[in-house]
Formats: sequence, C-alpha cells, structure tokens
Amino acid sequence: MWSAIAGSLALTRTAPCRGFGGCAAIELADTCGENMTLEPPKDFDDLRRASARIGADPLLIQAAGGNTSVKEGGAMWIKASGTLLAEALTRDVFVPVDLAAMREALNAGAPSADRPSEFLFSPSALRPSVETCLHAVFPERVVLHAYCVNTIALAIRADARERLAERLDGFAWIFQPYIKPGAPLANAVSRALAPGVDVVVLGNHGVIVAGDTVGEAERLLHRVAAAVSAPPAETGRPNLEGLAAVAGDGYRPLEADHPLHGVALSPRLLQVACGGAFYPDHVVFCGVDATALAPDGTAGAAVARRAAAGLAPPVFMLVPGKGALIRSEASAGAQALARCLGDVLARFPPGASPVYLTAEQFAELLDWDAEKYRLALNAR
Repeated sequence: MWSAIAGSLALTRTAPCRGFGGCAAIELADTCGENMTLEPPKDFDDLRRASARIGADPLLIQAAGGNTSVKEGGAMWIKASGTLLAEALTRDVFVPVDLAAMREALNAGAPSADRPSEFLFSPSALRPSVETCLHAVFPERVVLHAYCVNTIALAIRADARERLAERLDGFAWIFQPYIKPGAPLANAVSRALAPGVDVVVLGNHGVIVAGDTVGEAERLLHRVAAAVSAPPAETGRPNLEGLAAVAGDGYRPLEADHPLHGVALSPRLLQVACGGAFYPDHVVFCGVDATALAPDGTAGAAVARRAAAGLAPPVFMLVPGKGALIRSEASAGAQALARCLGDVLARFPPGASPVYLTAEQFAELLDWDAEKYRLALNAR
C-alpha cells in the first residue's frame, strides 16, 4: 500500500523507471483521477554532482559504499543499493521512494521498513539503499552518509566517544555505537537525535551529515572530515620481489604505494588487523578475518590450509615484513575495501584499543538478503 504525497496522490502507472539521472518523471493521479507528475527536486542535479565528487574520494567512499538522498514533499530520492556514487553523473543511480510510508513503517516497527524496495514509486531494476530508512529519520532535506576513513579510524576505538569529542567540539553531533544497518540502526539514531543535531558518527561504520541544501550538507561533511583527519603512519617500503616469490598462482603483490603494505610491515598494525573485522563493508567484501602468512609460508600453502578447514581463499594476505598480496581475481569492491583497511589502520595510533564486530554481528550481515544482493551486483 502506498501512502499519499501531500495527502492526495496515489501511484497509478507502473512503467519501469531506471532512476532519475535522466529518467522521465513518474505519472501519478490524484484521488479524483487527474494526472499529475512526480518530478525530482530542482536541486537534484546538485545532489548528483556532489555525490560524484564524494564518491571519487577513496578517503570518503569505497566502492559501492555510502549513500546520499534528497527529500521533496512526500518523496525521497536515494542512491540505489550496489551502485557507485562516483557514477552519479554518468549513470542512473537514484530511485524515488515514498517517504511518508517509510516513516510510518519505521514508527510501527513493521518488517517492511527493512525492505526499502516496497516503498518505490515505480518498479525498477534498482533497489533503494539498505540505509533508506536511516535517511528517512532525519528532518533535513539532504543526507550524506560517508565511510570517511579518518572518522572510521576513531569510530573503531574503544574510546571513540572521548576522542571524537576532542575533534568535534563546536559541531552538533552524537555518537551511535554499532548496530546492524537498516531499521535497527535507523530506530536507534531516531531515538538519539535531538533538535539541531546534524552530524552522527556511527561506531564501526561511518558518518552521516544532514542539511537543508546540498551545498550545506557537502560543506558540513568536509568540515567534519577535516576536523578528524590524521596523517597516515610511515611504515617503509614493501619488498615486492619477496612478495612475488611467495604469491604463486592466484595472487599478486599490491602496487608499491598501496596502504595495506604498511599493515604487514608494522608488527603492531599486523596484530590489530588479524584480530577481526571492524565495519560492515569489510565483512561483506573481504570476509571476517585477515590472513597473515607464517614465516617462510606461501600463499598456496595458506589457501590449502583454509580449504582443509572449509574456508574460501582470502581476498588478501599480509606477509609479515614484506607487504601485502591480493587475489588476482578480486572484485573491484574487494580491492577498494582492502585499500580502505590500509588507510584506516595507517591512522590507528599506538596505545589505542580496537573494537571488532562480533561473530553474531558477522552472521547477521552475511545472512542479510540486502548484502547478498550487493555482493551479487559487485560480482557482475
């Protein structure tokens, strides 16, 4: 059932729509049967341009992660699941959803709140972002959700709230400890939001900013990113010849300047990386653990040991003292998240205590239909 836009519109045409990067407006009819149209907001192109800028920065967005939205009346245009913000100007990556109906489902605790496709205004090959209901709880028109590397480097710490308070003095912000994305997270943020709060740092996840215009929200995102920024640690150069010698078939050394090498070259960071996974996209695209080779070990031997234990080959391997390897056939998403791990841990200081996702949290992500859908898109 679709709720009304401005109290009087109901969907009457079901022609497929690719999105609003160039898609014709959706025809609606009011309760008297007269044709009307659902047009994207006048600043929709501004959102597309901002999304493309944000999506092109690997310190803000990795692969198909992150999402942006704009509200107009009873509708919300939001990035589709599995699409790339970086392609917002060249592909259709946004879909319109019934904002009022989504909010009603959230308030009622309805299971449909975690099925955002049910709120589309027209059938589409694209699904709305898994974070659609999270965007819906903000009163501001524009919401930007980024996986800011510098923010994550703080948000995975046991003392995240205290360290963020030092950096975000002067911002209207709150910290939300990790909860599964989707309706559980949206409801938790909704309960925590107070009037005027326009920055939410998500533990083990990322950051959300909100504003009434695209420009306001984008400027706020960059202000937050600057406030929490930290220089990456210097860890030396990888031994590419040594990496090639242990890579064997199916793996290759990462590029010489890749940040993941630094994790393998630092005994401290290597220990942190092998302790578990920190944030949802890493679990989805790279798995729940990091594999470090034993002294004098090879990639082939590590794969064989994992196969004997019923485990898939790892996306990447850390070779202590030498650097990092990656599977030759690793997907674009996996490659982006391997870089993200290197970028995050390069900013994880000595003495900090990490917070890892739990086995139960791994399971709820990997068993979630929404994440299986994103993985299938990424594989294609």
